[in-house]
Amino acid sequence: MRSFREGQVQAVEMSQCRSSPGPTRFKTGPLGWVMTACLAHPDWLTLKAPSVVFEGDSIDLMCQKKKVWWNNIQTVVYFKDGKQLQFPDKVSSVSIPCASLSDSGQYSCSATIKTVFHTKSESSRSVGIEVLELFPRPVLTVSSYWPTEGSPVTLTCETRPSPQRSNVQLRFCFFRHSKALGSGWSSSPELRVPAMWTEDSGSYWCQAETTTLRVRKQSLQSQIHVQRVPVSNVSLEIWAPRGPVIKGGNLVLLCSVAKGTGNITFSWHREATRTSVGRKTQRSLSAELEVPAVQEGDAGRYYCRADNGHDPIQSQLLSVRVRSPVSHPVLTLRELGPQAMVGDVVELHCEVQRGSPPILYQFYHENVTLGNISAPSGGGVSFNLSLTAEHSGNYSCEADNGLGAHRSEVVPLNVTGTGGCRRDHVTAGVLGTLCGGLGFIAAALLCYYWSHKIAGGRSALHAPRDASSANPQESTHASSLPDIEELQPDYVNVGPIDVDMVYSQVWSIQPPEDSANTRRMILENKDSHVIYSDVKKT
Repeated sequence: MRSFREGQVQAVEMSQCRSSPGPTRFKTGPLGWVMTACLAHPDWLTLKAPSVVFEGDSIDLMCQKKKVWWNNIQTVVYFKDGKQLQFPDKVSSVSIPCASLSDSGQYSCSATIKTVFHTKSESSRSVGIEVLELFPRPVLTVSSYWPTEGSPVTLTCETRPSPQRSNVQLRFCFFRHSKALGSGWSSSPELRVPAMWTEDSGSYWCQAETTTLRVRKQSLQSQIHVQRVPVSNVSLEIWAPRGPVIKGGNLVLLCSVAKGTGNITFSWHREATRTSVGRKTQRSLSAELEVPAVQEGDAGRYYCRADNGHDPIQSQLLSVRVRSPVSHPVLTLRELGPQAMVGDVVELHCEVQRGSPPILYQFYHENVTLGNISAPSGGGVSFNLSLTAEHSGNYSCEADNGLGAHRSEVVPLNVTGTGGCRRDHVTAGVLGTLCGGLGFIAAALLCYYWSHKIAGGRSALHAPRDASSANPQESTHASSLPDIEELQPDYVNVGPIDVDMVYSQVWSIQPPEDSANTRRMILENKDSHVIYSDVKKT
């Protein structure tokens, strides 16, 4: 019975060894039986794993055993390059979810096996696993590592998927000092910065990753140094698109530079006070200062300065002239008595109370232009008019200095009759004023001038008008008059030969003792076209 049992066990174990090739050994069992067993073959435990994977792929490991109905695997341990991996020890398969290049190596597994008779540990053969690079580490390239301020810069993150995985899509992101640039992640490997400034200097790098977010790689850092350009050629000008600087309007001073980068500080100054009237800091080559409701006191010389961190540069002086529009002019008619008569000389005076020169005045009669006079220094002007019957009507004047014309109120004038003696007294009054330093003034108007000085001229203008001019008796009276022709005239008013004009000469004479007779003889010999008047010294 005992031998049978021993032989039975031996037969079973020997049968098992035949089915599982390998060296055999014999030993005595606990009851003294001779037992045979076969040692485990290396192929008795195998590791199933892929030989090649790409970054981001999963690595599935499975430790398998031969099918022996009485064998039971209690624990499984996995190794990489001889070092135990940390996995649960009661599973026959494990997975590395996202392979990286560092996961390449030799893998194996070992299992603790419990047989009918004992527990033992067996190991599988090693399996080599290679993790291939899905895409190389990106390289950041920069269009300019030393750009000047304000110039653009293009950043490029250079990498591409492996040809064996060319369908893999990547996206990119650029960084400066750990801060993402632009809109963040993008499918474009380029980022264009439209303008670089000194504060943009620093370390830059980029990252590339698959759209599945399984593999991400970062480039090395690159240094960018932004250079600043000093300001130069500072200028100041008046910006007035609607014309000159007008009182009450806005004064705009434009300060600009030909070159200069970064934030530029502009300041405006008045020469008279050396104080700043405005200040602006902005990233541009020009800046404007607006002075609202400018007044005449704002006129003067100004300059501006520009500074972007280097030495400030000053512009040349600019003269600012503030002009004011003319007010409504006032028209006055001078040298008129109670009644305007034909032959009178009237002075039309037009003047404004305010307005920047030069001022152009125009005179109108019933909206018909009589003439114009310019006042280069401002003030008023006068226009003399010898009246005729046609000069009755409404008069006005207009003033204009280029900032808008204004017309005066209408002044009516009614011309009647002939000037007669009243006109003579007006003329004599003017002449008396001119000769105020002389003694007694005898004004012999027109008669003696025409009959003695310009007799030929009068004859040309007027045919013999008075038969008394040929009377010998009158000549006798005239011979007894004082010799006026020998005197030099103190005042002469001779204009163009025109019957409507008034001509005059004034002499200063010492009245004779018989002044009454002298006056009577003058009146007896008077010319019908001559008006006589006595003007006494005041």
